[in-house]
Amino acid sequence: MKPTKISELLVLAVVAAVATWILIRVFYGSMPPIPVYAGASLYLAAGAEVVIAFVIRSRIKERQVGDGYRQLHPITAARILALAKASVLVGSATAGVWIGALVYLIPQRSVLRAAAADTPGAWVGLGAAIALVAAALWLEHCCRTPEDTPDEPAH
Repeated sequence: MKPTKISELLVLAVVAAVATWILIRVFYGSMPPIPVYAGASLYLAAGAEVVIAFVIRSRIKERQVGDGYRQLHPITAARILALAKASVLVGSATAGVWIGALVYLIPQRSVLRAAAADTPGAWVGLGAAIALVAAALWLEHCCRTPEDTPDEPAH
């Protein structure tokens, strides 16, 4: 797999933001309120990925990759890399959704009480989405194989 490109994440976030802004602009009156904890679940996912990244990084650094006891199985590493790739896309899209919501809500706060009440939940959601993107990118980075040292033959 190739490393995730930041430009792809930005395009995804912009598309999600524009689509969300359009949808909220049309349907805001019929939407339920946004609670403060609406996007907070992504903080849990980001935390889990940080913990996994520490484990993966230490196993790869100590060259404990293989199918033995207390080793990181290569298939497990590939699955974790797939999790990181999926998480970074979900986080980017979710960040775009919250940005689109905030672009609508912030100017409306002085006019609509509901917009003022919904803004803190959108900020929490945006923070959680950014945390997930950062954790997933770091997890993806930790899944890289170490470079061959000059005294080792390349396989």
